Amino acid sequence: MTATAAGSPAADGPLPADLVRRFAGTLERLLPAGEPIGLAVSGGPDSMAMLLLAQAAVPGGFAVATVDHGVRPEAAAECALVERACAERAIACDVLRVKVGPGNRQAAARIARYGAMREWVERRGLRALATAHHADDQAETLLMRLNRGSGIAGLVGVRESGWLDPPACTLPLVRPLLGFRRAELALVIAAAGVPVVHDPSNDDARFDRVRIRTALAAADWLDPLAMAASASHLAEADEALAEFAVLLWERCVSPEGEGFAFKPLAPRLIRLRIVERIIRELAKEPRRVPRGGEVAHLVDRLERGEGGTLGGVLATVRGERWLFAPEPPRRA
Repeated sequence: MTATAAGSPAADGPLPADLVRRFAGTLERLLPAGEPIGLAVSGGPDSMAMLLLAQAAVPGGFAVATVDHGVRPEAAAECALVERACAERAIACDVLRVKVGPGNRQAAARIARYGAMREWVERRGLRALATAHHADDQAETLLMRLNRGSGIAGLVGVRESGWLDPPACTLPLVRPLLGFRRAELALVIAAAGVPVVHDPSNDDARFDRVRIRTALAAADWLDPLAMAASASHLAEADEALAEFAVLLWERCVSPEGEGFAFKPLAPRLIRLRIVERIIRELAKEPRRVPRGGEVAHLVDRLERGEGGTLGGVLATVRGERWLFAPEPPRRA
């Protein structure tokens, strides 16, 4: 990654007043008590724009954290860029250094990053952590997943406020930029003239998101703000289905030996959720989350009266019930 600048960081120009007003209004709606928040700032243009808008809208009402995960050699320089921007504006900034474990480095870096952020928010006595997801991010994700044939659970968008990976994590999150376009955030950076981190992968057409972004920019009849709103509506529908699945679990699922028996009276979408939960509870490898397509394939077999295995769980059909139990050990 490289740092680029639209001007001199020592001579900030005024930010677009309408964008500052919108940002202030969003924060007031998300955090009506006006409590201090933490901003997660990577040094990229979106999070740096969030920092600048916060400084204009709620000066002194926030602190900044940037994470050095050590995965890339440029990480330390990117954190230093954020530190300098904050020092020039008398903004409190902490660099959080984390160690990334083996395995899937990207996933491990995310876990380490948010773990450090949670501890930082608690230590600083902040109300929530703000991230820089915006409307174009939401629209791009929705289009990518539609193109893959995802179901409702895969199409849901992030919400303006919520929690990180509930119920396992108690880190409250807010996303005050979800009503902003990427181009609007670029105007903020241009007005301030601050250096930002440029990620070359954002221009690499080998990545699905970059191709979707290019196609979306060319289709001026598509409205990313409206698409982002649709993704939020899908998130609400997903929550409703999840609550319905909890209610039907009590009615349709019962213990059976070392596993569970499920009487599949529910609609298919609820069946999928209940079967996925059963597998999660019985799986020999609880860290391996079954994919939605895998669960759907197993449900297809069960609906045909056949059986199958998934995640170390054996599923069979007995009369009107589906039975689930830990898969027996294989013979040598």
